[in-house]
Amino acid sequence: MTLALLAVTATAIIYGTTTIMQAIATRRSHGLSALAQPLVVAALVLDGVGWLLSLVALDRLPLFVVQAIQASSVVVVVVLARFVLGTRLRSRDGVAIAVVVGALVVLARASGEQPAITPPAGFTLAMMVASLVLAVVTVALYRRGGALVLALAGGLGYSGAAIAARGLHAADGLLETVLQPLAIPLVVCGACGALASLRALEQGAAGTISAVLSVTEVVVPGVVGVLVLGDTVRPGWALWAVLAVLAALAACTVLAMSPANRQAEDAGAGAAPSPMTEPTP
Repeated sequence: MTLALLAVTATAIIYGTTTIMQAIATRRSHGLSALAQPLVVAALVLDGVGWLLSLVALDRLPLFVVQAIQASSVVVVVVLARFVLGTRLRSRDGVAIAVVVGALVVLARASGEQPAITPPAGFTLAMMVASLVLAVVTVALYRRGGALVLALAGGLGYSGAAIAARGLHAADGLLETVLQPLAIPLVVCGACGALASLRALEQGAAGTISAVLSVTEVVVPGVVGVLVLGDTVRPGWALWAVLAVLAALAACTVLAMSPANRQAEDAGAGAAPSPMTEPTP
């Protein structure tokens, strides 16, 4: 369990870092040309490393725990902006960071280690169909979709990849795992998530996009994990787990709306940073 927690914590740090990198890069280029930006390429490589680390966690921890910890990447965005861009943390940001950390400790305690189980019959087919529908929707939204709708599509894409990864179950090694049919929706959903979220960052505020992604990536996989993939909590910890998830989501939303995210957006647009006002409670 310790290794899995370390892996998913590293994933959150990586995702927080690449969010700022992508937000900056997508202000310098538009559309698919953003994929040629060195910052985007570097961010995608780092995201790949983070994804591999998340597979380690998804094999041992329930989806709602892994996704909640990954959602805490917004903490990294705010803290990184503080030191890299010189932003100031509001009092509420400090409280929100403490709430996120506390909530994640409760979730880790409430879940314990839970190795992935074999998915129920029809799961693979359902994921295949869902990934195909998502791919069609993502392509349709890419040109005309608004930032929030694209962020939701991105969150669903990443959610689908996480669900498929949790369902991907093979005891005979990596090759046998990636050759399973479930690897197809995993890749398709992941690609849709990356494409839609990049497009959303191009059009909207990084903080708002991060908030939508965080909520979607925690709620959707968490529900599917409990209802379909057998994820459970320890006896007597169900209420605490629900409260911890809600608290983490609320705190992540507060952090996503932090001025630190707006400062990252200004830096990405090439604008001169405006003087930050004194932090408000």
